Amino acid sequence: QVQLVESGGGLVQAGGSLRLSCAASGRVFSINVMGWYRQAPGKQRELVATITSGGTTNYADSVKGRFTISRDNAKNTVYLQMNNLKPEDTAVYYCNADLRVWRFNAPEDYWGQGTQVTVSS
Repeated sequence: QVQLVESGGGLVQAGGSLRLSCAASGRVFSINVMGWYRQAPGKQRELVATITSGGTTNYADSVKGRFTISRDNAKNTVYLQMNNLKPEDTAVYYCNADLRVWRFNAPEDYWGQGTQVTVSS
């Protein structure tokens, strides 16, 4: 069984910072892409940022220059440093990993349980 466990959400004032972490545990052979998505009330889930095993990153336009994604491949962990937070960043943030549980298995998508981020004005 593979689990993605997130931490680091919370309540912060506009302009503040938070750092999210997500660790993959269990039977993990390799992880290609890891990323963060978010879903605000009444809205669809949207991409925030992704990072490949080689370190190539991709960001939503709305977070460029404010959020930084990074990962520790040895720990199967991805981070999201969020600076200059805005009320519109309020959402449940989900960790995602595209991973193989064994060499000969096809890659599969796994999701964390989500962590709430609330930014007050």
